[in-house]
Amino acid sequence: MNKTAYYLGIDPGRSKTGLALVDAAGQIVALHIAMTENMEAELKGFVGTQALAGIVMGNGTNNKAIGAAVRRVFPAVALSIVGEAHSTEEARTLYWQVNPPTGWRKLVPLGMLVPEEPLDAYAAVVQVRRWLKEEGK
Repeated sequence: MNKTAYYLGIDPGRSKTGLALVDAAGQIVALHIAMTENMEAELKGFVGTQALAGIVMGNGTNNKAIGAAVRRVFPAVALSIVGEAHSTEEARTLYWQVNPPTGWRKLVPLGMLVPEEPLDAYAAVVQVRRWLKEEGK
């Protein structure tokens, strides 16, 4: 049984929300794109029995409604809000670091490639990493 406590990153959105479990060093443990309409069930299913050291959510679209769902599911875990400015650009860079292009795609500039999956979960990682940096952790 894993005793490590992770940070839950949340990139809120209207129809889909990015979720990420990140360790204290900022390394990605798990990623998930959640359907916002089922947020409480999605949160429970994604986090499961993992211990959370904290929750970090971006201040963007729909953050108040998602924050309310988060508080219902994890009432005892601290929720921190961080700015989302430029997080999509950082998420795109992170995506290509984690999933470097292969084959002929290596010849194409990254700015011209389209990621094969939504970037919301990577943006959730960006939120946690920003918070860890701000908090000096």
